[in-house]
Amino acid sequence: MANRPRPTSKPVKAISLENRARFTRASAYASGVMNDPVLKAEYQLEAKIGQSAFNVAFTDYQKSPEFYENMDLASYTGTIGDEIAVSVIDDFRVESVGVEIKKPDGSTLEQGAAVQADNQLDWVYTVTAVNTELPGSRIIFTATDLPGNKTLLEKLLV
Repeated sequence: MANRPRPTSKPVKAISLENRARFTRASAYASGVMNDPVLKAEYQLEAKIGQSAFNVAFTDYQKSPEFYENMDLASYTGTIGDEIAVSVIDDFRVESVGVEIKKPDGSTLEQGAAVQADNQLDWVYTVTAVNTELPGSRIIFTATDLPGNKTLLEKLLV
């Protein structure tokens, strides 16, 4: 039998406090999911053997969506109707992808929501404004998952 840990007078490190807070928020999110029968059922469908919907929701809260870096922006010519596609994955579900196009001076040219493609991986944004200043413009993608985790990807046009 192990001995009881001794109390310490060392201050708790900031990273430990941050981890505790994230753990508490993840637990609160997963508990909230358990109170929503529809959402609970969706998470349960993703659960592996030995996992519960709570476990899947808890893990989902702690993982942000990820972008595939190999996107091709060559099809964006600054013309209305151009389509910009980006691939995003998440351990459960990507809820939305926003797109913002900024001019070289930093002002916003346009912004809006991308639409999920049939393959469930790609998100496509259809351009609504003419961009006459392509070099130096930036395209900023914001992917959000169900718990609200956000991931940003910024691409500079050259």
